[in-house]
Amino acid sequence: MTVRQVRLFGDPVLTMAADPVTSFDKSLRTLVKDLTETLRDQRGSGLAAPQVGVPLRVFVFDVDGVRGHLVNPSLDFPSDEEQIGPEGCLSIPGLYYDTRRRLHAVGRGVDEHGRAAQVVGTAEVARCLQHETDHLDGVLFLDRLDAPTRRTAMREIRAADWTGRVKVSPHPLRGLLR
Repeated sequence: MTVRQVRLFGDPVLTMAADPVTSFDKSLRTLVKDLTETLRDQRGSGLAAPQVGVPLRVFVFDVDGVRGHLVNPSLDFPSDEEQIGPEGCLSIPGLYYDTRRRLHAVGRGVDEHGRAAQVVGTAEVARCLQHETDHLDGVLFLDRLDAPTRRTAMREIRAADWTGRVKVSPHPLRGLLR
Protein backbone atom coordinates (compact mmCIF):
# COMPACT_ATOMS: atom_id res chain seq x y z
CA MET A 1 0.00 0.00 0.00
CA THR A 2 1.11 3.50 -0.82
CA VAL A 3 -0.02 6.85 0.48
CA ARG A 4 -0.55 8.92 -2.64
CA GLN A 5 -0.35 12.68 -3.02
CA VAL A 6 -3.78 14.31 -2.90
CA ARG A 7 -4.35 16.73 -5.77
CA LEU A 8 -5.30 20.24 -4.70
CA PHE A 9 -7.89 22.67 -6.01
CA GLY A 10 -6.73 23.97 -9.37
CA ASP A 11 -5.51 20.62 -10.70
CA PRO A 12 -7.48 19.94 -13.90
CA VAL A 13 -8.04 16.28 -13.03
CA LEU A 14 -10.48 17.43 -10.33
CA THR A 15 -12.83 18.92 -12.91
CA MET A 16 -12.77 16.04 -15.41
CA ALA A 17 -15.40 13.31 -15.51
CA ALA A 18 -13.75 10.01 -14.63
CA ASP A 19 -13.83 6.95 -16.87
CA PRO A 20 -15.75 3.81 -15.91
CA VAL A 21 -13.64 0.96 -14.59
CA THR A 22 -13.53 -1.89 -17.10
CA SER A 23 -10.74 -4.08 -15.70
CA PHE A 24 -11.16 -5.68 -12.30
CA ASP A 25 -7.56 -6.72 -11.92
CA LYS A 26 -4.64 -6.36 -9.54
CA SER A 27 -4.09 -2.70 -10.49
CA LEU A 28 -7.65 -1.86 -9.40
CA ARG A 29 -7.22 -3.69 -6.10
CA THR A 30 -3.94 -1.82 -5.55
CA LEU A 31 -5.70 1.47 -6.29
CA VAL A 32 -8.44 0.70 -3.73
CA LYS A 33 -5.80 -0.18 -1.11
CA ASP A 34 -3.81 2.97 -1.87
CA LEU A 35 -6.94 5.13 -1.69
CA THR A 36 -7.83 3.55 1.66
CA GLU A 37 -4.33 4.10 3.03
CA THR A 38 -4.28 7.70 1.76
CA LEU A 39 -7.70 8.36 3.32
CA ARG A 40 -6.47 7.05 6.68
CA ASP A 41 -3.29 9.12 6.42
CA GLN A 42 -5.28 12.28 5.64
CA ARG A 43 -7.92 11.48 8.29
CA GLY A 44 -10.74 12.11 5.84
CA SER A 45 -14.21 10.68 5.34
CA GLY A 46 -13.95 9.87 1.65
CA LEU A 47 -11.48 9.94 -1.22
CA ALA A 48 -12.12 9.56 -4.94
CA ALA A 49 -9.56 8.28 -7.44
CA PRO A 50 -9.39 11.61 -9.34
CA GLN A 51 -8.17 13.23 -6.12
CA VAL A 52 -4.95 11.22 -6.45
CA GLY A 53 -4.72 11.84 -10.19
CA VAL A 54 -6.43 8.68 -11.40
CA PRO A 55 -9.44 9.45 -13.63
CA LEU A 56 -11.41 6.29 -12.81
CA ARG A 57 -14.86 5.91 -11.21
CA VAL A 58 -13.72 4.60 -7.80
CA PHE A 59 -13.98 6.00 -4.30
CA VAL A 60 -13.40 4.85 -0.73
CA PHE A 61 -15.14 6.04 2.42
CA ASP A 62 -14.90 5.75 6.18
CA VAL A 63 -17.52 7.81 7.98
CA ASP A 64 -19.61 7.20 11.09
CA GLY A 65 -18.47 3.58 11.31
CA VAL A 66 -19.38 2.83 7.69
CA ARG A 67 -16.39 2.05 5.51
CA GLY A 68 -15.74 0.53 2.13
CA HIS A 69 -15.48 1.43 -1.52
CA LEU A 70 -17.62 1.67 -4.63
CA VAL A 71 -16.58 1.20 -8.23
CA ASN A 72 -18.69 2.68 -11.05
CA PRO A 73 -21.24 4.05 -8.56
CA SER A 74 -24.62 5.59 -9.16
CA LEU A 75 -26.84 7.29 -6.59
CA ASP A 76 -30.52 7.05 -5.80
CA PHE A 77 -32.38 9.26 -3.38
CA PRO A 78 -35.26 7.61 -1.50
CA SER A 79 -36.70 10.97 -0.45
CA ASP A 80 -36.47 14.68 -1.23
CA GLU A 81 -35.45 15.54 2.35
CA GLU A 82 -32.41 17.78 2.52
CA GLN A 83 -29.70 18.62 5.01
CA ILE A 84 -27.46 21.65 5.27
CA GLY A 85 -24.19 21.35 7.10
CA PRO A 86 -20.45 21.88 7.00
CA GLU A 87 -18.60 20.13 4.22
CA GLY A 88 -14.92 20.08 3.38
CA CYS A 89 -12.63 18.32 0.93
CA LEU A 90 -9.13 16.87 1.10
CA SER A 91 -8.41 18.70 -2.17
CA ILE A 92 -9.38 22.00 -0.52
CA PRO A 93 -7.66 21.50 2.85
CA GLY A 94 -8.81 23.23 6.00
CA LEU A 95 -11.86 24.99 4.54
CA TYR A 96 -15.46 24.05 5.36
CA TYR A 97 -18.71 25.55 4.13
CA ASP A 98 -22.38 24.82 4.74
CA THR A 99 -23.53 22.77 1.76
CA ARG A 100 -27.00 21.56 0.85
CA ARG A 101 -27.26 17.80 0.19
CA ARG A 102 -29.92 15.13 0.22
CA LEU A 103 -30.46 13.63 3.68
CA HIS A 104 -30.69 10.03 2.39
CA ALA A 105 -28.72 8.40 -0.43
CA VAL A 106 -28.23 4.91 -1.78
CA GLY A 107 -24.96 4.23 -3.59
CA ARG A 108 -24.97 1.30 -5.98
CA GLY A 109 -22.02 -0.05 -7.90
CA VAL A 110 -19.58 -2.91 -7.66
CA ASP A 111 -16.60 -3.77 -5.51
CA GLU A 112 -12.99 -4.24 -6.59
CA HIS A 113 -13.83 -7.76 -7.82
CA GLY A 114 -16.85 -6.69 -9.88
CA ARG A 115 -19.44 -7.98 -7.40
CA ALA A 116 -22.56 -5.91 -6.79
CA ALA A 117 -22.26 -3.50 -3.86
CA GLN A 118 -24.67 -1.10 -2.18
CA VAL A 119 -24.34 1.48 0.57
CA VAL A 120 -27.39 3.04 2.20
CA GLY A 121 -26.61 6.30 3.97
CA THR A 122 -28.26 8.98 6.03
CA ALA A 123 -26.83 12.29 7.24
CA GLU A 124 -23.00 12.23 7.05
CA VAL A 125 -22.83 8.94 5.16
CA ALA A 126 -25.28 10.28 2.56
CA ARG A 127 -23.27 13.50 2.36
CA CYS A 128 -20.07 11.51 1.76
CA LEU A 129 -21.62 9.34 -0.96
CA GLN A 130 -22.85 12.45 -2.78
CA HIS A 131 -19.55 14.31 -2.36
CA GLU A 132 -17.40 11.44 -3.66
CA THR A 133 -19.75 10.65 -6.56
CA ASP A 134 -19.56 14.33 -7.50
CA HIS A 135 -15.76 14.00 -7.69
CA LEU A 136 -16.20 11.22 -10.25
CA ASP A 137 -18.29 13.60 -12.37
CA GLY A 138 -15.72 16.41 -12.12
CA VAL A 139 -17.88 18.39 -9.68
CA LEU A 140 -16.43 19.98 -6.54
CA PHE A 141 -18.57 20.77 -3.51
CA LEU A 142 -17.80 24.44 -4.21
CA ASP A 143 -20.04 24.09 -7.27
CA ARG A 144 -22.95 23.32 -4.93
CA LEU A 145 -22.58 26.44 -2.78
CA ASP A 146 -24.87 29.44 -3.01
CA ALA A 147 -23.31 32.45 -4.74
CA PRO A 148 -22.32 34.47 -1.63
CA THR A 149 -20.76 31.43 0.07
CA ARG A 150 -18.92 30.50 -3.11
CA ARG A 151 -17.45 34.00 -3.35
CA THR A 152 -16.27 33.71 0.25
CA ALA A 153 -14.81 30.26 -0.45
CA MET A 154 -12.90 31.48 -3.50
CA ARG A 155 -11.50 34.43 -1.54
CA GLU A 156 -10.37 32.08 1.26
CA ILE A 157 -8.87 29.61 -1.24
CA ARG A 158 -6.82 32.38 -2.85
CA ALA A 159 -5.53 33.34 0.62
CA ALA A 160 -4.82 29.76 1.76
CA ASP A 161 -1.22 28.81 2.46
CA TRP A 162 -1.45 25.80 0.12
CA THR A 163 -2.53 27.85 -2.91
CA GLY A 164 0.10 27.75 -5.62
CA ARG A 165 1.39 24.33 -4.59
CA VAL A 166 -0.75 22.60 -7.21
CA LYS A 167 1.41 20.24 -9.18
CA VAL A 168 -0.02 19.00 -12.44
CA SER A 169 1.41 15.93 -14.09
CA PRO A 170 2.98 16.68 -17.47
CA HIS A 171 1.90 13.22 -18.60
CA PRO A 172 -1.52 12.24 -19.99
CA LEU A 173 -3.74 11.01 -17.16
CA ARG A 174 -6.10 8.76 -19.05
CA GLY A 175 -5.69 5.13 -18.02
CA LEU A 176 -2.77 5.70 -15.67
CA LEU A 177 -2.96 4.20 -12.20
CA ARG A 178 0.13 5.94 -10.81
